[in-house]
Amino acid sequence: MPDGHSVSLASLPLRKGSPPKGRGAISNPAVRFESTAREAFDDGWGSLADLADLPPLPTTLLREKARSAMAWNESPDIGFDRSINPYRGCEHGCVYCYARPSHAYVGYSPGLDFETKLLFKPELPALLEKELRKPGYTARPVALGANTDPYQPIERTLLLTRQVLEVLERFGHPVTIVTKSAGVLRDLDILQRLAKRNLVHVCLSVTTLDAALARRMEPRAAAPARRVEAIRQLAAAEIPAGVLAAPMIPGLNDAELERILAACAAAGATRAGYVLLRLPLEIRELFEEWARAHFPERAARILALVRETRGGAMNDSRFGVRQTGTGVYADMLANRFRMAVGRLGLNRSAVAAQRLDCSQFVPPPPADAPARQLELL
Repeated sequence: MPDGHSVSLASLPLRKGSPPKGRGAISNPAVRFESTAREAFDDGWGSLADLADLPPLPTTLLREKARSAMAWNESPDIGFDRSINPYRGCEHGCVYCYARPSHAYVGYSPGLDFETKLLFKPELPALLEKELRKPGYTARPVALGANTDPYQPIERTLLLTRQVLEVLERFGHPVTIVTKSAGVLRDLDILQRLAKRNLVHVCLSVTTLDAALARRMEPRAAAPARRVEAIRQLAAAEIPAGVLAAPMIPGLNDAELERILAACAAAGATRAGYVLLRLPLEIRELFEEWARAHFPERAARILALVRETRGGAMNDSRFGVRQTGTGVYADMLANRFRMAVGRLGLNRSAVAAQRLDCSQFVPPPPADAPARQLELL
């Protein structure tokens, strides 16, 4: 839980149907674990109309006292069993982010709170080192930023992701990274050393090549061209790089799938994946509101196609289908991806067979080892 207390934006009136400047979500749904709900109400003095003149919403940083460094999962359709998340919430503001509902666990709304009230874990590097030293720990690739982006803007000053990488490097622990930020290049030195030891894979999430669309979908993430360029620089530094075209939103950006893969393959990506839009819990309401505000003439069609890929519902959380959907439209998208990957030479057998090296994991001597040895003399 956060150390300090901050009033949730869910308790404040917010502009209705008008996107706040520089933010993805349009509103702040109530926290689903609270017993009360709030609703903006015009008191007759034009109080709601005045909301259009509100200044941009600021970003607030809150310290979170983490109890553990790694989160564990047993999901059969996720390619890792452990992850590290230096931050809770994400300033990138992607309205469709599957991590939004997790903000409710700490008393904040998955809406605007998720992208304006960010929690960071200053003790994370020390906790990680402690966990890696536990007797019986077995190393397997750990996913860095599986929930929220490890290179969102606050990493520039907090440097928690870099500190985590430094710990993993000292222990010889393999790591995978997924990000929408060219900020990953700031750690090129560490990543190069890890890559030489076959201890890292980096994947850039690219949802569109259209900068204007990206600004609406991901208002504070790196521009698409910068992400493709990041792949180019990673590949030039001989750091294994891939692309994740996610999410593919039916009727909005899915027509770009082949172009995204082609641009990233030309930049040096060797791996590729995609994920169909998922709308669990509060994300459904947030996405519908966002679609109607930004694309009023297309929103009905987009939402209809989403339902078509989810068996008539807005979401299907079943393992095995939640990432790719079902039905004719979803099958067509999967076939397009498969054909594009084959044509572009992505995910070739030699690349797919390459696994990160877990055999190099060796806990280094503790920093106070010399002092401890002197105590024994």
